[in-house]
Amino acid sequence: MSASYDAAAVAALADQRVSWQDKALPPAFWGRTVADVLAEKPRLSDLPTPLLTLSAPGLQHNVATLARWCADHGVELAPHGKTTMAPALWAQQLDAGAWAITLANAFQLGVARQYGVSRVMIANSVISPMQLRWIADELAADPSFEVLVWADSVRTVELLEAARSAYVDAGARRLDVLVEVGGADGRTGARDTETALAVGAAIAAASTLRLAGVAGYEGAIAHGADEAGLEHVRSYVRELAAVHRGLQYEADVVPVVSAGGSAYFEQVAQVLAPLASEGARVVLRSGAYIAHDDGYYRQHSPLGSTPRTDGDRLVSAMHGWVRITSQPEAGLAIFDAGKRDLPYDEGLPEPQLLRPRSTGDGVRKVEGMTVTKLNDQHGFLRFSPDGETPLVIGDELRVGLSHPCTAFDKWGLVPVIDDPEADDPVVVDLIRTFF
Repeated sequence: MSASYDAAAVAALADQRVSWQDKALPPAFWGRTVADVLAEKPRLSDLPTPLLTLSAPGLQHNVATLARWCADHGVELAPHGKTTMAPALWAQQLDAGAWAITLANAFQLGVARQYGVSRVMIANSVISPMQLRWIADELAADPSFEVLVWADSVRTVELLEAARSAYVDAGARRLDVLVEVGGADGRTGARDTETALAVGAAIAAASTLRLAGVAGYEGAIAHGADEAGLEHVRSYVRELAAVHRGLQYEADVVPVVSAGGSAYFEQVAQVLAPLASEGARVVLRSGAYIAHDDGYYRQHSPLGSTPRTDGDRLVSAMHGWVRITSQPEAGLAIFDAGKRDLPYDEGLPEPQLLRPRSTGDGVRKVEGMTVTKLNDQHGFLRFSPDGETPLVIGDELRVGLSHPCTAFDKWGLVPVIDDPEADDPVVVDLIRTFF
């Protein structure tokens, strides 16, 4: 059963007023509500650059595609909400059947609670006593609320139990905890089966905790998408499954077995899906898929440009829009976006379309241009210095982006457009993020 959310709270985002704090919108819209702005059906040309936009059909396609893929492969989905931190987009994922929303910390959980998300997995350890007390209060106040946290050491379990024992009454709901399994050169997670089983035993013995399953993240230990790399992922996931089979759950617990980011979810499903027939709930946590990209995930996703699994391909649903502001030397143009505006950690932006502002012509595809560097607020566009200059100051470019997780965090309000290929797309939504 998918998690629920507060639809009225999400709908009320349209009543929020935009202001000078929203760099995606020009002064002409400040002071109006989101609903008022959208009622005017603004076009992309009404917005300033630099700009991040989302594609309405792209988002819809990606949400439906992965929901269908999960159903076809016998797994459930708890998309990682930290990618977007956008309750309106979480709502789309939950409406498509997502079992939960995954988050990374207690602050993000606070956003989810503000918008009534009923089931959340925190893919991390939570050991702050004040945060644990708040979570306990939320569990006590709302019987429908479910939260699962991770632990990768007996020490973490001891801290959880000590903090909760100080203020949780006897008979109160216990906190669901998953054993986190890691791998060599990975991130967090128990590094061997013996440690993982000891963590599980400690959770089971604690009076305020409940052993609820196992989890891990294969992306942190992956080594490429060739067969050797994929087998490395499968080997890790098999170890996670072995820990699950070695744990002793209470009779009424449906254990969660969870892994699967946005780059190797087909390998995870291949190994873990059979556990569902043994009574487990197998949950993927892919998050970047909703926007996909024109860089890292286009190359590495199982449903990217070179699919490794059956199903429709994902499409890039996010783009940057920049304006040429300087041509200081032959073969170089500077545009008005930099590291503060566009992601750069998994690849630089990719020039795709040119909107010539000097001629007023429609957009056209571009070739022979490369973004070579980003400063804080400037981008460097290189092209051949020989021949006719392909653009002039004032022209606009659409650029493809790499890595959604470091795109959304730069924008508090993100316009959604009806067709990123159109000459002048219509803005059909404004998505509020909370970072």
